[in-house]
Amino acid sequence: MKQSLQLKVSQNLTLTPQLQQSIRLLQLSTLELQQEIQQALAENPLLEVSDEDGDENGADQTVSLGANSELDDTPTDSFDPGETEPARAEPVAEQVQELAPDADRDGEDQVQRDSIDAIQDNWEGDWRDNSGTHPDGDEEKPGLQLAAPESSLSQHLIDQLRMTNASERDKNLVLWLIDYLNDDGYLTVELEDLWDTLQEVPDLEFEELQAALKLLQSFDPPGVGARNASECLLLQLKTRQHLANDTQLFNTCRLIISEHLSLLAQRDYTKLKKALNVDEELLKECHQLIRSLEPFPGAKFRRVDDDHVVPDVIVRKSGGKWHVQLNPDVMPRIRINEVYAAILRSNRGQSAQLSAQLQEARWLLKNVQQRFDTILRVSQAIVERQIGYFNHGEIAMQPLVLREIADLLGLHESTVSRVTTQKYMLTPHGLVELKYFFGSHVSTDSGGQASSTAIRALIKQLISSEDPKQPISDSQIAELLGQQGIVVARRTVAKYRESLKIPPVNMRKSL
Repeated sequence: MKQSLQLKVSQNLTLTPQLQQSIRLLQLSTLELQQEIQQALAENPLLEVSDEDGDENGADQTVSLGANSELDDTPTDSFDPGETEPARAEPVAEQVQELAPDADRDGEDQVQRDSIDAIQDNWEGDWRDNSGTHPDGDEEKPGLQLAAPESSLSQHLIDQLRMTNASERDKNLVLWLIDYLNDDGYLTVELEDLWDTLQEVPDLEFEELQAALKLLQSFDPPGVGARNASECLLLQLKTRQHLANDTQLFNTCRLIISEHLSLLAQRDYTKLKKALNVDEELLKECHQLIRSLEPFPGAKFRRVDDDHVVPDVIVRKSGGKWHVQLNPDVMPRIRINEVYAAILRSNRGQSAQLSAQLQEARWLLKNVQQRFDTILRVSQAIVERQIGYFNHGEIAMQPLVLREIADLLGLHESTVSRVTTQKYMLTPHGLVELKYFFGSHVSTDSGGQASSTAIRALIKQLISSEDPKQPISDSQIAELLGQQGIVVARRTVAKYRESLKIPPVNMRKSL
């Protein structure tokens, strides 16, 4: 076989550095985008943080992320990595071009973010509290501020220990026990094992360690230092001084906690009444009293992580229509440094490194704006397709897949997937991820389709209106949905109920 030279012409798609950056920025969350920009500011001297009011002479190029903002004369079409040619792919310029002035932002309204009320699970609340409700209408609701605890649980106990008249030896033993408490306030080691580790202490008796534990269990919060749930609740029950006149109620509650706590947790009231030989009225009073106790005494001393989700877009109703706007709080205000840009304009071609950094800065500004423009377009399309959700809530959610939004906007399905991942929308019904609006469908008797999100809302609605003494089963829920034309199996109802964190029928029964 002879060797020969052949000329072959072919076409292929090449991911340029600008295209790769566009893809990466598009899939970043808001926090990750801020970190990416901070890194770019540290590495590229051509980039700087823009002032709040912008440059008066408008000579700098600032990333102004709005529907009408421009970085240069290039159209700001949304980027789609699925197209054979990106809509905004621009070759690297050989010469530094003149920078466009920043868009005027003096008249732009500053939108305050709505705080989302978090409803937390607790022992005192009923399971129905976990469903939560969201404000309806256009009015904003003031934010809920969670104050961090002033001290930790161990410090709180040490402060009380200093106020006692105990000897130094006993105080040291209590300090030793405090070190073995977990975040819930429970003692994580048996006294016998702890006593074995303290054999080097001269003349230490086991009774001294028991006395130290008793002293610890007398501290606030009630129940601290307990070794199990029964002991924790019994310690709290002893602090209820008003029960001294009702001996039967007090003894019954103590008997339930010490011997029949598992039956109470399983809500097996029939076996519980038989084991205690009490009537339903007394059992109901005991149930209410026990549920008022705190099974995790150290919970209120836990540190609350200051981790908040910031919405990327905000939906508001104006003039009878729903409008989507970008959240100005997440828009990075960066621009080209005019000092370096002026030097490059006056010394063209003499600083290759600065010219490359200027081109990288221009790419970053364009790609950041492309990212927010695409998020805004996709969000607006979602609102138009899910108008029933914004008017009536999740019960009116329609089936929607990524392909529908992609075809509507002329984007690739992977682009829509990147846009809707870790991007959040603030609606009158709460803060939700964009992926929340996409879901599977279930066929109806009339030949239509119902969204799985809407079915979950119906299940939640049916259970919230049930009789607590006779809760409805999954089979009954399936029958009720069938009467409304939605055909679902019992196991499907069970799956949706579990996704809503609603307990089964036997756990929802009450006296």
